[in-house]
Amino acid sequence: MHAEPTYDDILEARELLRDHITETPVQGSRWLSDVVGDTVILKCENLQRTGSFKARGAFVRIARLPEDQRKNGVVAASAGNHAQGVALAARTLGIPATVFMPEGAPIPKEKATRAYGADVIFEGQYVDQCLDAAMEFAERTGATMIHPFDHSDVVAGQGTIGLEILEQAPEVKTVVIPLGGGGLLAGAALAIKAKHPDVKVVGVQAETAAAYPVSLREGRPIKLDKMPTMADGIAVGLPGETNFPMIQAYVDEIRTVSEEAISGALLSLAERAKLVVEPAGAVGVAALMDAPEAFEGPVVVVLSGGNIDPLLLGKVIQHGMTLAGRYLPVAVTIPDQPGALATLLGVIGDTGANVMEVVHSRTTPGLRLAEVGVQLQLETRGQAHAERVLEQLRSKGYPAVSP
Repeated sequence: MHAEPTYDDILEARELLRDHITETPVQGSRWLSDVVGDTVILKCENLQRTGSFKARGAFVRIARLPEDQRKNGVVAASAGNHAQGVALAARTLGIPATVFMPEGAPIPKEKATRAYGADVIFEGQYVDQCLDAAMEFAERTGATMIHPFDHSDVVAGQGTIGLEILEQAPEVKTVVIPLGGGGLLAGAALAIKAKHPDVKVVGVQAETAAAYPVSLREGRPIKLDKMPTMADGIAVGLPGETNFPMIQAYVDEIRTVSEEAISGALLSLAERAKLVVEPAGAVGVAALMDAPEAFEGPVVVVLSGGNIDPLLLGKVIQHGMTLAGRYLPVAVTIPDQPGALATLLGVIGDTGANVMEVVHSRTTPGLRLAEVGVQLQLETRGQAHAERVLEQLRSKGYPAVSP
């Protein structure tokens, strides 16, 4: 069993971090407060140095290494956020760093890790495979393994977020925190419960990468084989030995959210809060939007990171807009004659929808000889407007289908 950190360890970690990390701001959220029916506050760890909370735990762990261990450097495994934290801490302290990242890790995270001076090696599809490679590298080279979540120093560093939440939102009743391996949730829950045991602490996982619910039911860490989620920062298949008993002891509830819910949360954060957040960092907001009645306010939601690939952000926004009814795909059949497409577009124009894309095909399967298939991508003002557009098309004789 790994040693668990204490509340005093978190206080000491805070002093160690004082000149090296940002005490990230909290921001009240009117739109989420309206959804929940009580005050909701966002803890913006996406504005942390390196763009994520991981900088806290990585610095504490590396700063506490004895001199004789520093000379062989450090090694880590990460989808990107822990990698950047390790790279920055190692550069600050003058220690060589090597990081194993999964294939397909977000390009901005890889580039930032290299920019901080670390060597990056790609290994496997998931962080768990990178962990195995990093541990083998440590045994072979003498480098010190800096685990992303399963070490008392790392957990103590992440726990400093809990101290800040209690100071910045002293009336808080519920704290909602993203959950992957468990370092952030375990540390923050310990810090919060030590001073305010009545505050409810909720962890949130992506439902397709949720190792904790089954592990907690079984009373021991259970490993997942597959974790198909956009939330790469919390795609961890095996709970940490240090963190698991702490989460059993200090965390009140674990919830899961769908990929669709995460996508919607990212879109809402960008549109309503003007905050760029990565999928893993948005799962807490997704949980509030899914079940607002389940959270007693004031609620603090931790936005754990903001390192999202712009290409993924574009895809997520488009997906979220479609789910919200703001993008409406429509397939219709029109006569194959001059002016038929112009007439269709005129009907759409009268509805107030904006045509973003048109595909005009005579070879779509199922078409009669004198018919043309038209696939359109429309921009609408929301779900109700989208339904009115479809009704108007059908009333004008167009058998419109929205896939």
